[in-house]
Amino acid sequence: MKTFLSGASCAVLATAAVTTIVAVTGIAQAGEFDGITIEAKLIGGQQYEALYARIPEWEAATGAKVDIISKKNHFELDKEFKSDIAARTTDWCVGSNHSSFASQYASLYTDLNGFIGKDVVDEFVQANIKAATFDGKLVMLPRAQFDVSALYYQKDLYEDAARAKAFEAKYGYPLAVPETWAQVKDQAIFFADPPNFYGTQYAGKDEAIVGRYYEMVVAEGGQLFNDDFSPAFNSDAGKRALQWFVDLYDAGAVPAGTTNYLWDDLGNGFASGTIALNLDWPGWAGFFNDPTASKVAGNVGVAPAPKGSAGIRTGWSGFHGFSVTEDCAHKEAAASLVEFLTNENSQKLESSAGPLPSRTAVWDYISEQAKDDPYRAEVLAAFKETAATAFAVPPTSLWIEATNLIYPELQAAILGDKTVDEALADAAEAVDDLMQEEGVY
Repeated sequence: MKTFLSGASCAVLATAAVTTIVAVTGIAQAGEFDGITIEAKLIGGQQYEALYARIPEWEAATGAKVDIISKKNHFELDKEFKSDIAARTTDWCVGSNHSSFASQYASLYTDLNGFIGKDVVDEFVQANIKAATFDGKLVMLPRAQFDVSALYYQKDLYEDAARAKAFEAKYGYPLAVPETWAQVKDQAIFFADPPNFYGTQYAGKDEAIVGRYYEMVVAEGGQLFNDDFSPAFNSDAGKRALQWFVDLYDAGAVPAGTTNYLWDDLGNGFASGTIALNLDWPGWAGFFNDPTASKVAGNVGVAPAPKGSAGIRTGWSGFHGFSVTEDCAHKEAAASLVEFLTNENSQKLESSAGPLPSRTAVWDYISEQAKDDPYRAEVLAAFKETAATAFAVPPTSLWIEATNLIYPELQAAILGDKTVDEALADAAEAVDDLMQEEGVY
């Protein structure tokens, strides 16, 4: 079975094609930005390094230099950006951005429409461009990192006749790759053998757990907010959704530390071979099937995200991008770098490791590439089906602030410090206070 290209392999291929790529992009004239240094604050993590390995190509072509002055996950970057805004230290130039965070940064980032040609903007999936535009300002250019989650699983768990017989005897239905979240819970509890092996895992803090809870509420037939952005999650659907997390924790089907987990913890956890079922992002697909990095390589199956009791598939989605600050002294050079990091060749490079591209032409390219790669074809099929019913975070600039109020209450219920009813009542009250204080209603 083939794997996606590793980050190192991608970087080598990209470097070998420097002259051709720079000539084709037409982003900047040779030496156009001689002597300029662009300071950047970028998302960090294994899955992003292959793209960053291309930066020296842009430097060689333009004469500019890139100084990455911060490299953190988006939750830490969010705190840093807000601190910079408060301290008025936003004269660095390029920042990683995300559709879940972008609405907060109206004053931080410039309108890229003045620096990126319309012909280039038109090459992107227009739904992403629309979501990256606020009050007519295009605040970020999408990268090859459209995010919606599908279900990764260890295939051999479903190939053992004795295990299948034991499962059906206990639960009354055949053991098969789960199609519902109720089945995921049954199977996760059945597969778990703590502390050596766990049925599943989930992100347990910050916006990450609220996003997972949000999509489970939707799958249960509810909603997180009402149309006026008053809290709607303290409902029967919201209680069923939170109970799912609680039940798995109580059963020992997830690692004890899951309430402290974020995305890198989950990705590395599944790759360690100690997790049976893992809802995760497309950017991990290549890593999971890379025998040099993952113990489950060659044993990875990928299925669409399961459905809740309302027959709705989970599908919280968003996308990564790059932005240019209003206070950047070299906006043309910064925009050139952003365009380079999101151009067709960059997206082909990133998509080779699993991420879903935001350029139409690259979708066609990766579909063609997958024809002779069964694993990659399976990945694309699973994510394509999940993406068909995907939904974004609620369109409010207070999304992150609201999640900061909700997630400690979700944790309290999971850890048994509060009942589900108490936790959701307290979370709803806190969010209601926030919305009223901010004049939302």
